Amino acid sequence: MTLTTFALVRHGQTDWNAQRRLQGSTDIPLNDVGRGQARDAVNVLSGYEWDAIVSSPLSRAAETADLIAAGLGVGVARRVPELAERSFGPAEGLQDGPELDALRIPGGFRGAESEDAAASRGLASLEALAEEFRGRRVLVVAHGTLIRVSLSRAIGRTLQSIDNAVLNLAHHHAVEGWQLEYFNGQRVVAAVQS
Repeated sequence: MTLTTFALVRHGQTDWNAQRRLQGSTDIPLNDVGRGQARDAVNVLSGYEWDAIVSSPLSRAAETADLIAAGLGVGVARRVPELAERSFGPAEGLQDGPELDALRIPGGFRGAESEDAAASRGLASLEALAEEFRGRRVLVVAHGTLIRVSLSRAIGRTLQSIDNAVLNLAHHHAVEGWQLEYFNGQRVVAAVQS
């Protein structure tokens, strides 16, 4: 049985994360806390051998990937546009409150990419990577909502929010599909044998 293993890591903290603002596809950089989180993630990720690192092209994910890659001594293979965060449209930059509430519609926000579209895009990108890197280990640095909705679709279970710069470890098998081993740094199933 050929398994492809994925570490799915959300970027480190940004100022908008700290202010609890919706980021979406707005390109907000890491802050110093986020850079520290990326460097700290190397401790857990160094317990595995990685064949490739890919990331979203948005700077917060790209810089997180670069910092992790430097710590692991592995190069970043490329930026994958389909791994960019879900677009929240006019809701981006807003915090909870009346202005954000006015944009809410079932399943998201007016003018935003739907959760279903983001899940389809994210999962298709992961499955393309699984095909390209079949039987190998791929570290993917992306975004909280994109990882959450893609993984939820992959395993058929709704997952909660993704923490910054922690390990989410999933395995893909061409026939048996996806299995989640670690979520937000916590083991959810026994280790998968490849």
